[in-house]
Amino acid sequence: MNDPVRAYVEVIAIVEGKTEQVFIEQVLAPYLADKMIFISATQVSKPGQKGGDVRFSRVSRDIGLHLKQRSDTYVTTLVDYYGVKEWPGVETLPNQNTPEQIAAHLNAATEQQVVALFTEQQVERRFIPYVALHEFEALLFSDSAILASELGIPEPQVSAVLTECGAPEAINNGPDTAPSKRLDRWSVNGKFAKTTKGIAIAERIGIPRMRAQCPLFDAWIARFEALMLEPA
Repeated sequence: MNDPVRAYVEVIAIVEGKTEQVFIEQVLAPYLADKMIFISATQVSKPGQKGGDVRFSRVSRDIGLHLKQRSDTYVTTLVDYYGVKEWPGVETLPNQNTPEQIAAHLNAATEQQVVALFTEQQVERRFIPYVALHEFEALLFSDSAILASELGIPEPQVSAVLTECGAPEAINNGPDTAPSKRLDRWSVNGKFAKTTKGIAIAERIGIPRMRAQCPLFDAWIARFEALMLEPA
């Protein structure tokens, strides 16, 4: 007799800050809900605290709390390599890595550390690490025409960045060339409003387009989809 099919999956995402939380709640959650995957987000940062200083000691406490609350939920992370400090794998990154190699190294190191910390919580089955290579804003480069239109700049200005870097997830993370810094320069007042303008642009672009242009982001979502195929 075949094992029963899952009716739904619940995922708790521990995120870096307010923008990531709103992105999950307003953009990603409705997309996944159509697949019977229900994701909610909780910030690791304290209210009023700016992102960009995400430490594993703080994130791991939240991971443990959510793993222990219910045994039938899955826990994931949404933090970016650009902002993490004291994070598993950062100090052991080999030189000259591709975006895929960097992400794989960091995610594997994160999972290994979480498994060691929470041995009784079925971490290998229930924890899905996701350290995005760069900031949330990188996803907005998935559609150069929409991004340029929303910012009121010529599309070639955006597509030139993609030509230079190769893909949204490969936009470099220097202090002047990170996705957010580029968007700041293109904004009228010199500051891109990521939690309002950024989310509006993300909604217009849509998750399918982001998945098509961002393989690391796509692989993260594919992990959730795969859970639906496992026995209940």
